[in-house]
Amino acid sequence: MVRLAAALVITLAGAAAAEPQRVVSVNLCTDQLAMLIAAPGQLQSVSWLAADPSVSLMPDQARSVGLNHGSAEEVFLQDPDLILAGTYSTGPATEMLRRLGMRVETMAPATSVEDVRAAITRMGALLGQPARAAKVLADFDADLAALPKGAPRRATTYGANGYTSGPETLSGDVMRRAGLVLLTEGAGQMALEQLVMAAPELIVTGSRYPTPSRAESVLDHPALAAIPADRATVPDRDWICGLPAIVGTAERLAQ
Repeated sequence: MVRLAAALVITLAGAAAAEPQRVVSVNLCTDQLAMLIAAPGQLQSVSWLAADPSVSLMPDQARSVGLNHGSAEEVFLQDPDLILAGTYSTGPATEMLRRLGMRVETMAPATSVEDVRAAITRMGALLGQPARAAKVLADFDADLAALPKGAPRRATTYGANGYTSGPETLSGDVMRRAGLVLLTEGAGQMALEQLVMAAPELIVTGSRYPTPSRAESVLDHPALAAIPADRATVPDRDWICGLPAIVGTAERLAQ
């Protein structure tokens, strides 16, 4: 019995040691996913972008956790036992941190709802919080199952430089799950003339920023305003990252 109790203590101690205690995130999307799943006090800091309400859904929570600017020096001094990063962000900094012997785990951007589901599970494993991740995933799946289907209208996103999202993107998958039929087969630029001729029934635009830019001037063109289509605005923060909140975006589009 004594040996069994000792073995149990050793096992529990090993499990506790495997759970990272000082986690730093340097990517907007890993920031928010980690804040959803991490245990209280587990996160030491998240990136400064997570506190920007124009791109983040959780600015207040981010400020309460603490912010970093993604530099190798700043992160190193926080002495993390796990660093979370995006595949395409802060490359030189994360490579330097790896060379210093620190554990860096990267997560690719979500391009579908299934990617979001996989990311929730992986984040739970990285943080040593599988039960918390399972709860987030169960709630997400329940919300997906309850998502109403809208009318199968021909729809497209349209943004700066005439950029549109195809079905192989997160925004495209969200629109599809809302019952919409995308005009384009792939992401890329669509000339305004092509958009007019495609006759969409719904045009989805994103955030407009206060500083004028030539890239956004196409959104003010009279020809775009003259297209007899419904309009919807989805702020960038609502689907720039693969988070459970995309269900709410899909629901609004379905309506």
